[in-house]
Amino acid sequence: MKKITDNEIIEIADKYNSFGEKLFDANENYPITDSERITMIERLEYKFSEILDILRISRDDPNCANTPHRLAKMYVNEIFSGRFVQPPEMTFFPNRKQVDNLVISKGIQVMSICSHHWQPIAGRCTVGYIPAKRVIGLSKISRIVEWFSRRGQIQEELGEQIADFLQELLAPKALGVVINARHYCMIARGVRGSEEDTIMTTSVMRGYLLKDLRLRNEFINLIDK
Repeated sequence: MKKITDNEIIEIADKYNSFGEKLFDANENYPITDSERITMIERLEYKFSEILDILRISRDDPNCANTPHRLAKMYVNEIFSGRFVQPPEMTFFPNRKQVDNLVISKGIQVMSICSHHWQPIAGRCTVGYIPAKRVIGLSKISRIVEWFSRRGQIQEELGEQIADFLQELLAPKALGVVINARHYCMIARGVRGSEEDTIMTTSVMRGYLLKDLRLRNEFINLIDK
């Protein structure tokens, strides 16, 4: 029987938690069952109770009486929900009229959380594409953005994930994903300056939008209006 080395033990420990469950990156996805969800909330509630103890928050404070349970449900069912559920159901339509111009959805809400400090990333996303063989239902774009946003993220990777997913679904002739967001890891932590007004912008361009400067300028002008 082969002996497991110390390095192999460390590598295994890095991939699984103390309950033997597989670990994965903050912005990845691994759907869980209802039973797993309940167990996760119960474990988190216990740990959040410990955090309140360490912060010396009295259990007699009526405003914090159920805070551990509220926090546990919020993190599993809301803030990190995109990690634990299947992708949204998709609706597609054939591109019957051979539409060969930009289709743009603006003002899509982004509500995510920074992987570094677990503070909100709040802003808006714009998705534009030139269809090939099919188009996607408008509301589905918003749901895709939300699905990827509701995880621990950095904004640069969030835009790439959305673009990769849409590229695989639609194989469009052109694709652009632009995100403008405020990062509360800057605002809430007391960093000096005008951080409350600071907005981070990231863009991902694929296909014609990457290669054709004229088309890219048209896209930017349309989303700036």
